[in-house]
Amino acid sequence: MIYAENILICIAVPLFVSVFFLKKSARRFVTAFLIGMVICLIAAYIGGFMEYVSKMTADETAVFLSPIIEEIMKLLPILFYLVMFIPESGDLMLFSVGIGAGFATFENCCYILSSGAGSLLYILIRGLAVGVMHIVCTLMLSLALVLLKKFKALSFSGIVGALSLSMIFHALYNLLVSESGVSSYIGYAMPLLSAAVLFIPYRRFVKKL
Repeated sequence: MIYAENILICIAVPLFVSVFFLKKSARRFVTAFLIGMVICLIAAYIGGFMEYVSKMTADETAVFLSPIIEEIMKLLPILFYLVMFIPESGDLMLFSVGIGAGFATFENCCYILSSGAGSLLYILIRGLAVGVMHIVCTLMLSLALVLLKKFKALSFSGIVGALSLSMIFHALYNLLVSESGVSSYIGYAMPLLSAAVLFIPYRRFVKKL
């Protein structure tokens, strides 16, 4: 058993203090990173409750429930930032990357503490596959929102569509890695390949930061 709240405090307090000594984009990224860790903890609470109520197995929860819960939780701060602060496209995408990185980092820390860090292969999979997957999902989500805003199509249906993309990617990854063999290898490769594809539009929007 691990105490996720204590882990969050241990990691978040130094980062929170550092925010006061940072400027502009660096402060924005660290703030988003902190928010990502917090919503990871909240999503874990909700996911655990839904798994208990629905009587699903851990694998079923990972495929059918976790993508929905986690992507909605990641959308909420991104949408709040978009509506309340009306940021530039590059700022929104940088904020989204921070959310994904914070979410992935805290989740990886909790998994490593609960399962151990003795296996280098397991650590590589957690970092290069699962960790990158969360960043790709938030980046994909923010890019969709940026395009919707650019073409003046930022509506409820558009936001739901953007959210659906990140949910599908997340669920597909979880489904592929749930079985050993070729499908799991494809799943592990998906996040890095997708990150490489998204790197070009990301650089285009943040080059002025």
